[in-house]
Amino acid sequence: MSADPNLIDRLERLAAALERMAPPPAPAIDFSSAEAFVWQTAPEAFIPVPRVNRQPLALLKRFAKGFPANNALLWGARGMGKSSLVKASHADVRLRLGKKLDKDDLKLVEIHREDIDALPRCLSHMRTAPHRFIVFCDDLSFDHDDTSYKSLKAVLEGGIEGRPDNVLFYATSNRRHLMPRHMMENERSTAINPSEAVEEKVSLSDRFGLWLGFHNGTQDQYLDMVRGYAAHHKLAIEDDELVRDALEWSVTRGGRSGRVAWQYIQDLAGRLGVIL
Repeated sequence: MSADPNLIDRLERLAAALERMAPPPAPAIDFSSAEAFVWQTAPEAFIPVPRVNRQPLALLKRFAKGFPANNALLWGARGMGKSSLVKASHADVRLRLGKKLDKDDLKLVEIHREDIDALPRCLSHMRTAPHRFIVFCDDLSFDHDDTSYKSLKAVLEGGIEGRPDNVLFYATSNRRHLMPRHMMENERSTAINPSEAVEEKVSLSDRFGLWLGFHNGTQDQYLDMVRGYAAHHKLAIEDDELVRDALEWSVTRGGRSGRVAWQYIQDLAGRLGVIL
């Protein structure tokens, strides 16, 4: 029995319409297009960063050359340069190694805290790439009932595939163990075996082989930072005036962190008519 020509025509038109509605295939990821990227989950993509926001540094050369290195957790006081150190180290290594990096160029990829669940998919794109990657999560912490930390634990160490050899994970946090104290205390009070419950929470930070602590600065350290910025940017101001002005600024801001020092320098440069 021959097929109905009208039916075949309708089926062909329907197939053509479905093909037009289908999303186009995802383009191949070109990691050579930039030195830094931001991981996006919907739709999945690595967004190139044309200019990384960082200050001019000396840490990552060993990993960039292909040798083993540890995941790093930079924890401590706010505004003391945790994320700045990551970005400055990346730039310093690229500058020092220069052409020696060649195709094994060191890339910086930022992943947002809310996308940690997608970290395994992010790493799967990097596993077969010829580059080496620092995956960076700024201000990482977990709150009550947040279970995404288990995905991070499996990725850092413990999953079947494990962390790719060409990837390191760097995180900054105000909390040494990435969990608020009350969350750990609640786990201890409600668990059948309190010590095991707390170990589950604390063991996340143990997956980082390198811990760097950042503590609140003293007045002298704050002034050293201010003087360093002023000298680097060639701001014309007498030291006595700089010290008096910077201390007054720190009092109004209620702190003497690196962030406060930089905010003061930006205000000073604006008053002096200097472009940083």
